[in-house]
Amino acid sequence: MSVLLSRAYYLMVDRPAISSLVLGLVAATGYPPLGLWPFTILALAAFITLLQGAQNLKQAAWWGWLFGWAHLSLSNNWIATAFTYQAEMPPALGWLAVPLLCIYLAVYPALAAVGTHFVTGLMMKRFQMNPPGLTSFAALFGALWIVTEWLRSWVFTGYPWPPLGLVFLGDFTRPGLAMLLPWIGTYALSGFVIIIAGLLAALVVYRHWILVVALGTIVASGMFLPALQQLQPGNVRFALIQPLIPQTEMDDPRKFEEQYARIAELTAPGRGDRRLVLWPESSLPDYLEDGYPQRYYVQMTAGGDPAFARRRLGALIGEDSLLLAGLIHLDIGERGGRRAAVSARNAVSVINPAGELEQTYVKAHLVPYGEYLPMREILEPLGLSRLVPGSIDYAEGPGPQTLDLDRFGRAGIQVCYEIVFSGQVVDRENRPDYIFNPSNDGWFGAWGPPQHLAQARLRALEEGLPVLRSTTTGISGVIDARGVVRGYIGQGKADRIDGFIPPPAEPTWFARLGNILPLSWALLIALLSLVVMYRRSV
Repeated sequence: MSVLLSRAYYLMVDRPAISSLVLGLVAATGYPPLGLWPFTILALAAFITLLQGAQNLKQAAWWGWLFGWAHLSLSNNWIATAFTYQAEMPPALGWLAVPLLCIYLAVYPALAAVGTHFVTGLMMKRFQMNPPGLTSFAALFGALWIVTEWLRSWVFTGYPWPPLGLVFLGDFTRPGLAMLLPWIGTYALSGFVIIIAGLLAALVVYRHWILVVALGTIVASGMFLPALQQLQPGNVRFALIQPLIPQTEMDDPRKFEEQYARIAELTAPGRGDRRLVLWPESSLPDYLEDGYPQRYYVQMTAGGDPAFARRRLGALIGEDSLLLAGLIHLDIGERGGRRAAVSARNAVSVINPAGELEQTYVKAHLVPYGEYLPMREILEPLGLSRLVPGSIDYAEGPGPQTLDLDRFGRAGIQVCYEIVFSGQVVDRENRPDYIFNPSNDGWFGAWGPPQHLAQARLRALEEGLPVLRSTTTGISGVIDARGVVRGYIGQGKADRIDGFIPPPAEPTWFARLGNILPLSWALLIALLSLVVMYRRSV
């Protein structure tokens, strides 16, 4: 074993750039759908060992960037699939777009790497000390990773998909080491992944094999522990619908009536029960608001009459029920000399049995190149367009809101990938009882839907709130406040889930403090690592 590890180490040191790329790829296999989290730990342990040997800031930045670029390119490969569902740009462009996007995203791992090298170098120079041990070096790297992953979540509108801590989420029935989220938050969990990998690296380097086995046993046991808290049954009945509307027919007017018939058939059984009906994003092609120019209603499934469309939805759900449906609303103004849509809103509307739109939530975190084209004046003449059909951009909503649904409780709404933004999914001044996360995952490929569901589970754990996901093609699911999936519908199926919404837990530390909590952990870990470095030098 020692000989094999030594050969691997010298090969890694001899080809550091290639090793950084390979280790970044291996580390990404810990995410769903593969879930090979031990490989992530081993790859990070090897990379931390390599990074500690960087001779200067340039090397540290370069190796950190290469690791991050490979890691994020593989884990975000599902983005390339989105290009196959639009006609404006060649589908092959998707396989170029992912690595191009990750040229930017990899800056954040590079910042963590170069920051770690800079601070340790400063300590060595200031206190005339030897290079720090692997554990304290990894702890500082983990602390800075927390900060840079948090920065990635909001700089330039943010893109936190996926956080490294996601690899510590267990299977559907167990939260795994993500059970720590109520007390630390997602970004701090990412830092702890790195710290555990650094501790493993140190134990291997010093050949403490018994401790290596002990550490592996502790981590593995944590991944398979059952959820600790038991929750009482809920009392709000729901019917969650997954209609199976393939992305290839999503915008085909010839399929609109068939799509409505499909979702109506799944919704209608059990009509006599008082229930909250949950439909996914893009569940209806119809425009339900009044006042648009008539040409916008022509292709509706309800004969071009928004009032009739609303009434039949109310009749479908039955008396004493409510429908939460993902819809598109338009903003009408003057364009090209006539009244026309100047922007759109990706929304969830509350529809009552009378067919009235009671309340509406508008998506706030819009997808660049999906729901709007950044720098449209520059990029559109170059032939670039949005991945979602249409020539107008979507308008942002105001942010997290809680909709009071009376006997159906208080609903927090997060549309599609809004749910991946840790600390940005709940109105903290008006805490909801649950989060509804409608989505269209039909263009997310094989890796996107399981990662999307997994990140919704992280939000449930952090906030202590159940999350209900209704998607067009899967994966839909009901997640309780412990991150346990109580029911789900897999990809490529038309089905529904009936039940009672799980109850919320008491507000967690994270629910009270938000991302102040993981940033505080980052500061504490950084200070402890520096203290350890200093004490080793005196």
